[in-house]
Amino acid sequence: MRHLLVIGIGAGDPDQLTIEAVKALGRLDLAILVEKGDEKRELTDLRRHMLREYAPRARVVTVSDPERDRTARAYPNAVDQWRRQRGEAFRDLIRDELRENQIGGFLVWGDPALFDSTIGSLEEIDGVDFSYAVIPGISSVSALAARHRIGLNRVGRAVQITTGRRLAAHGIPDGVDDLVVMLDARNAYQQIDDDVDIYWGAYLGTPDEILVRGKLTDTKDDIDGVRAAARTRKGWIMDTYLLRRRDQ
Repeated sequence: MRHLLVIGIGAGDPDQLTIEAVKALGRLDLAILVEKGDEKRELTDLRRHMLREYAPRARVVTVSDPERDRTARAYPNAVDQWRRQRGEAFRDLIRDELRENQIGGFLVWGDPALFDSTIGSLEEIDGVDFSYAVIPGISSVSALAARHRIGLNRVGRAVQITTGRRLAAHGIPDGVDDLVVMLDARNAYQQIDDDVDIYWGAYLGTPDEILVRGKLTDTKDDIDGVRAAARTRKGWIMDTYLLRRRDQ
């Protein structure tokens, strides 16, 4: 049977590869790189660097990431359709490029179990037999807390992880003092007037890393400016932040 490894490669710094991930890369016969266009070419280039360093015998193939319908009103349906399209592309590649008893691998930014669709896309595949395992990685959430030298949770309190879409729609949930926000394409923090601090980071673990922290009402316009300038300079941005209620 064909076997796949979904390998978390950390938030951007090659030194964040775990020993388990390095060993997994060394086992690969085939490395599958998901291309996301010229704007994010450097993300593919970093994966290729890791493969040259730790998977020298692996053959590298690429697959284009299908476009997701970002205008659809029903967001979950759009994501489901995108995952099915990804699954079809992965199925064809696995069937055509990975031989029986070989090991193929996906190099996943951060942690495959946190806001990544590789696992979901593999679950959509039928028509080809394979098994797979997941190698956890250092997520942008962990990297954010480390860079700001904070813990995600406070004593006796919970921490919640959400998306920018849900923050914009619902605000900070009642009873939540520490809220990690990912996938915020529309600066949803601008709509928050609660008495909170923000710990924000972009391009975490890369040479372009940017960090901002402070009281949200005092810093959100500054973050807007930094975000816009970074997006203009690089053509894309990946950022994560923690909103933390201030103690009364």
